[in-house]
Amino acid sequence: MANIVVPELGESVVEARVARWLKKEGDRVELGEPVVELETEKIDLEVNADRSGVLSSIKRQEGEDVKIGELLAVLDDAGAGSGVANAAGNGSAGASAGAGASGGASGGPAGAAPVAPQGAGSAAPPAPAADEPRSTPTARTMAKAHDVNLGAVQGSGTGGRVMKQDVQAAIGGAKAPPADKPAPPTGTPAAASGATAPAPNRTAAPRGSADRSETRVRMTKRRQTIARRLVEAQRTAAMLTTFNEVDMTAVMALRERRKEPFKKTHGVGLGIASFFVKASVAALRLFPQLNAEIQGDEIVLKNYYDVGMAVGAEGGLVVPVIRDADGLSFAQIELTIRDFAQRAQNGSLTLEDLAGGTFTITNGGVFGSLMSTPILNPPQVGILGLHKIQDRPIAIAGKLEIRPMMYIALSYDHRIVDGREAVQFLVKVKEFIEDPGQLLIES
Repeated sequence: MANIVVPELGESVVEARVARWLKKEGDRVELGEPVVELETEKIDLEVNADRSGVLSSIKRQEGEDVKIGELLAVLDDAGAGSGVANAAGNGSAGASAGAGASGGASGGPAGAAPVAPQGAGSAAPPAPAADEPRSTPTARTMAKAHDVNLGAVQGSGTGGRVMKQDVQAAIGGAKAPPADKPAPPTGTPAAASGATAPAPNRTAAPRGSADRSETRVRMTKRRQTIARRLVEAQRTAAMLTTFNEVDMTAVMALRERRKEPFKKTHGVGLGIASFFVKASVAALRLFPQLNAEIQGDEIVLKNYYDVGMAVGAEGGLVVPVIRDADGLSFAQIELTIRDFAQRAQNGSLTLEDLAGGTFTITNGGVFGSLMSTPILNPPQVGILGLHKIQDRPIAIAGKLEIRPMMYIALSYDHRIVDGREAVQFLVKVKEFIEDPGQLLIES
């Protein structure tokens, strides 16, 4: 007999939630086979059996919060071979990414969400039926709320795993009218028909007849952590933001000249992110206070540059970390970012990908943001926000010219970073981007 317990969950993660059982009591389990899926504030992970046997007793139910080392189930080798194999085979395709607002350490367990009232929805993601495909907890919750059959949804995740966006697409398709259904009359009949008919009788819809239903969904551990840490960042740090604008003409021209040979040589496009990673590292060398953190009454200055790159994912924002960014080429940075983006979408980022980080870059411009105030990613003391590139009239040498401009923002912790250093850091980033040749010297 062996116990299945909550494993180590990663840096500073002490609590998880039982998302779903992949096996049921009485099922045969083979060595290394996933038994249960846990949802943490950073990723979803599977707990595998460390021996073969029969799952004799499940101790913690779906939706329950558990801590490291707590007993999840008992695996019994008595009657091995008599257990019935689980026909569902619904294992996770890998860790599903999510770090809240942080790719680094996060402190303390999240508070439990209130239990939904009866009839308002399930408190935990519904377990899949035996004939349902592999799917994420968020996808199952959304499918149940909108009465979507997961078996009919084409999964886009690894191994065909159904993701949230797949269910959203299915919901949208279900609401679309059939192609052969005639459009309702909007006025007089079409002249081409040659027929006449009285205008349809229209009456105003009675007040209150619209759908006013509500859907109650329990917050995931990841979303709870995002909410908690964003509030903590504003409450515990003396956070200020300084802004500047960058003329992107030189970078855009360089990318245009080099994009074809760069892609042919390295197999990846030359984006703007690598320029800002390089510029940030060069500026951090000049202003080390922004590559630091506070520990008690000490300032810890980092002599390495692990740059977090915020990526939008299914369960919320994640911040995978580009390790030793100062030693990477433009191509290596672009390949790393592309890999992070792909694995964030298919749910295969790991805790190691998200741990640590000394400085963060977030790009709201990919969603169309013109200007915003990024929130610190504790314990880091600086975060650079990029925004939409937009043509604007700019005075150049006394003449008005149209240039591709971008607003950039630096949020910083005023406890250890003075306004002068913050402003000068942002100005330096601006100078490096407007004259990218400097990066060959400074980075």
